[in-house]
Amino acid sequence: MSIQSLSRGGTPRPSANLPFHLKFSRCVGQFTARDQLARDVACFLDFEDAVSSWNCRSLQFRHGFDTYSPDFVAERSDDVLVIDAVGQRRPPQWIYDAVTREGFTYRTMSRGDLDPIRLKNCNDLLQCSDGEVSLGDRVRLLSVLDQQSSLTLAESLTVFQETKPIRGLANMVVGRFIEIDLDTALIGPETVVRRYRG
Repeated sequence: MSIQSLSRGGTPRPSANLPFHLKFSRCVGQFTARDQLARDVACFLDFEDAVSSWNCRSLQFRHGFDTYSPDFVAERSDDVLVIDAVGQRRPPQWIYDAVTREGFTYRTMSRGDLDPIRLKNCNDLLQCSDGEVSLGDRVRLLSVLDQQSSLTLAESLTVFQETKPIRGLANMVVGRFIEIDLDTALIGPETVVRRYRG
């Protein structure tokens, strides 16, 4: 099932006036966030291996005269995950039953579900990933990784000749050509870089 085929409501309306400078690679359509927590959940979604694409508030559910659109709809290989970012704002009590009746999986995410190290790393990569990686640089880095299996981040940066190194590396992580550990520590010179394995 394609995520583009899931829309059951009108065009989502931007509802949060948040400063926004990130370009998500797997967001289908316009990005909107109700609050900062929802924006941070979106950062996690872009780096979730199981998620192939996601969009914002594309499904509208009804319960009597009430309607409600959860924050995100994420397409995975075996199901569709509907997500609400839950802070001070609470989704209606009936939404879990309404989502599961449609055959989807429903999940809420709070601030406590977001590891601060992973969030910082995801934010940093997205902020640095604007633009393109030259074909030559992409092939060079992947070829070296094929030969050596892994490099430190500092070593990887020396491979780039045509693209700004940090931008090129961030683009290749976001594009799932390579992978780094986002959870153990903040990204640094000794961070290990490998080919993406999924």
